[in-house]
Amino acid sequence: MKKKFLFLKGTTKCVKAVLDQEIPKEDPVSFHFLAKFYPEKVEEELLQEITQHLFFLQVKKQILDEEIYCSPEATVLLASYAVQAKYGDYDPNFHEPGFLAHDELLPKRVLRQYQLTAEMWEEKITAWYAEHRGIARDEAEMNYLKIAQDLEMYGVNYFPIQNKNHTDLLLGVDAKGIHIYSINNRFSPNKSFEWSSIRNISYSEKELTIKPLDKKAEVFKFFSSQLKVNKLIFQLCIGNHDLFMRRRKVDSIEIQQMKAQAREEKARKKMENQRLAREKQLREEAERAKEELERRLFQLEDEARQANEALLRSQEAAELLAEKAQIAEEEAKLLAQNAAEAEQERQRLEITALKSKEEKRLMEQKMREAELIAVKLVKESDRRAKEAEHLKQDLHEAREAERKAKQKLLDITRINYPVSSAPLLDMMLCGATLSCFSPMCAPRLDYLEKSRKFEDRLKELKSEIHALKLEEKQAGLYSHWNEVLGSLDRSLGTVSTSILHFL
Repeated sequence: MKKKFLFLKGTTKCVKAVLDQEIPKEDPVSFHFLAKFYPEKVEEELLQEITQHLFFLQVKKQILDEEIYCSPEATVLLASYAVQAKYGDYDPNFHEPGFLAHDELLPKRVLRQYQLTAEMWEEKITAWYAEHRGIARDEAEMNYLKIAQDLEMYGVNYFPIQNKNHTDLLLGVDAKGIHIYSINNRFSPNKSFEWSSIRNISYSEKELTIKPLDKKAEVFKFFSSQLKVNKLIFQLCIGNHDLFMRRRKVDSIEIQQMKAQAREEKARKKMENQRLAREKQLREEAERAKEELERRLFQLEDEARQANEALLRSQEAAELLAEKAQIAEEEAKLLAQNAAEAEQERQRLEITALKSKEEKRLMEQKMREAELIAVKLVKESDRRAKEAEHLKQDLHEAREAERKAKQKLLDITRINYPVSSAPLLDMMLCGATLSCFSPMCAPRLDYLEKSRKFEDRLKELKSEIHALKLEEKQAGLYSHWNEVLGSLDRSLGTVSTSILHFL
């Protein structure tokens, strides 16, 4: 079955079967319906939302296919508007990293130009996308088209041509006029003809002529390689020129009605969007309030749990503190008892110290007395030793005198008396001896008496010193007294020996 479509070419209407068109004869046949003429101002000329959406998809595809050049920064911004139009407002809980992995948002040229990973590009696009919160889909698409219409290659159809010098050039036709470009530069035209300055355009086979409105200006002629190309250029020129002239005239009643309906529709949608945005905001606020209440509830439950745990810990701590207080009280009692005992011990030690001081003082006094006695005994011992020497010498002299007297008496007796008178002689000798020794023995007996008295005094002093000595603190003093007593004993021993020897 043949389908027929109606195409508007200028002011002429024609109907032509689809299969009669110059299309590839394949099964199935793929069609791409595209806008042939681009509006100068998308916001004023795209009245219906469906028209705006289809035109947005066409321009977006041309930018991604690099038919329209766009800087990398602008492509990221355009991609953020495209994401806003597709996904709505950004929600970090829903739009997690990687949600743009299957979307084609940037031209391949931009991806090759920078050494960034897909995650880095997604992060940059998401940063812009998050700032478009509250923008509806049609508004995001319109913002996309507003940026795209300012690009140098927007709406320009390029055709290869040659001038009369056979120089290869590019001819561009758009909504503003006809432009001549160098073969390698599609951004800045070498020459432009606005529709308002063109008087006539005509073509004959491969030649196309542009006549300016100024008759004095030079007529521009160029040549194309095919006749159908000239025909397509001519059709584009007629259509764009017709639209250019219509935009500068008063709108017809139908256009005015369509614009009024579009304005009313936009106002209605704006109010609807505002209402939806308000409802969405209220819903989000309610959700946030709910989340806040849930969070607060969880927090209160957690605080209650912590309070219960703290209460249990405080009870355990109180019990532990009570036990510690009891132990501390017992320890305090024990310490008080120990303190009392220590005080008693201190007092006892003070008394002992006082006694020790007194005993030390008495001992020192006894020591001084013993030293004086020892000195006197030593002196007396020396004096007695000297007297013993004198007595010994006197005894020796007396014995010698006695021997001589006895010998002399014997000699006298042998001469004057007979032998029978021997007993008498013995008695005489004994009497002489007694009479001779009696006066000398008296001083010796007196000396022995004094010596015994000194010994008794020394023994008494020694017993007192032994009773007063301290076990550890007075060990040195005790040794000193032992030396003193030893010297006294030696002195007495010497004196006694001398006396016994003398006797």
